Amino acid sequence: MHIDELEHIAKPGWKLFFDGVANMKDVGIGAVLVSETGHHYPVMAQLRFYCTNNMAQYEACILGLRMDVDMGVQEVLVLEFRYIPRIHNEVADVLATLASMLHHPNKAYMDPLKIQIHDQHAYYNVVEEELDREPWFHDIKEYIRMGVYPVQATCDQKRTIRRLTSDFFFSGGVMYKRTPDLGLLRCIDARQATTIMIEVHSGVCGPHMGG
Repeated sequence: MHIDELEHIAKPGWKLFFDGVANMKDVGIGAVLVSETGHHYPVMAQLRFYCTNNMAQYEACILGLRMDVDMGVQEVLVLEFRYIPRIHNEVADVLATLASMLHHPNKAYMDPLKIQIHDQHAYYNVVEEELDREPWFHDIKEYIRMGVYPVQATCDQKRTIRRLTSDFFFSGGVMYKRTPDLGLLRCIDARQATTIMIEVHSGVCGPHMGG
């Protein structure tokens, strides 16, 4: 159920999606408030009193309107309520279903649900930036080669470096890490890792599966 999409094109504003679920276990309601800039603010609740499906829908709408007030929305215009297919209201439906299935104490607190949208493949985000222009294993390598610690290292950090060195060794200018099955993993920096990931996913190294 939502405000007519065509009206939002002419009059942009906040949108409210909501849904209610009444099943054999409990009654759950969920709502998603969408700001003018596209930010999503989800909320869900479990009702501890008898509700029909229609009553659950009303309660979900009230929950969403209360969130409007909490978010400081100054003006809310309700044009008309329309039923939309569940496939187009998935987030609110999932929140309501989840709320109806959860069993928790009356005073339990749940952390806010965060929804992220990625606009690129996950493997692009694997390698962290090297702000100091040194590879992630630089401190371990320097301890193995020279027996020195980073200048600003604390006692705990020095202890961690000593512990990590037992799994690494330096040979021919290359750092390796031993695996539990006695295999060797070559340590590479961010630039090398980026090149390898691009080549692997572009098919340079052949397909991942057998012929």
